[in-house]
Amino acid sequence: MYNQPRTHRMKAFARSLILAAAAAVVLLAQPQARAAEPSHLVKVSTSMGDFVIELLPDRAPLTVANFLRYVKEGYYSNTLIHRVVANFVIQGGGHDATTYQLKPVHDSIFNESGNGLQNKRGTVGLARSEAPHSGNSQIYINLVDNPDLDPLPTRWGYAVFGRVVQGMDVVDRIGVTPTGAFGPFKSDAPLKPVVIQKVELVDAAGAPSPVAKPLPPPPADSIQSPK
Repeated sequence: MYNQPRTHRMKAFARSLILAAAAAVVLLAQPQARAAEPSHLVKVSTSMGDFVIELLPDRAPLTVANFLRYVKEGYYSNTLIHRVVANFVIQGGGHDATTYQLKPVHDSIFNESGNGLQNKRGTVGLARSEAPHSGNSQIYINLVDNPDLDPLPTRWGYAVFGRVVQGMDVVDRIGVTPTGAFGPFKSDAPLKPVVIQKVELVDAAGAPSPVAKPLPPPPADSIQSPK
C-alpha cells in the first residue's frame, strides 16, 4: 500500500477526531435520555393541599398497573378521602364527592402484600375487604408504622405499592382533621369533606400526562379498609 501525502494523512486524522467527538457526545447524552424515562411519580391534589407518591412497580407490578389504570382514566377526580383514623391511616379513592356513593370499579386484583414492602409511615397501600384478593380502586396512606397490616405466614396482609415523597405534611394535616359520622359513613369520616380533586401521573419534568375516559365497569358493593 502506498504512502499517503501528508495533507491526506492530516485530513484523515481530522475526520477521526470528528468521529470520536461525535461518539463521545452520544455517550454523554445517554444518561440524559435515561433520565427522561417515566418517573412513576403521581401527584394527588386535594382540597387540603397536594402530595406526590412514588410508585414501586418493581415490587408491586400488578398493584401499580391497576392504580395507574384508574389514574389515567381520571377515576379519582372528585372522590373523597372518606376515612381518617389518627395515628393509623387516611383512606380514599372510592366514593364520589358529590353523591357519597361508591363509584363503579374494575375487577379486583391479586394481593401483592408478600412483596417485601412494609406498612411504614408514608407508604401507600391498596385497601380491601376481608377477602384477601378484593382490592380495586381505594388506597390508604400510613400515618405511622403499621406492622399489623403486614402479612404473616398465617394470613394475608395489605399490599404496599408506593410511598409519599413530597407533601407528607399535607397527609399529616388530613390525618388530624375532625371526624365522626357524616352522610352514609357511620364513623371516622372527616366532618368537613376532604376531596381528591385529581390524581395525575407526572413525567420527570413535572408535566401531567393525558387523561383517558373511564371504562364502564361493574359497581362495588363491599366496604374496604385496612383493619
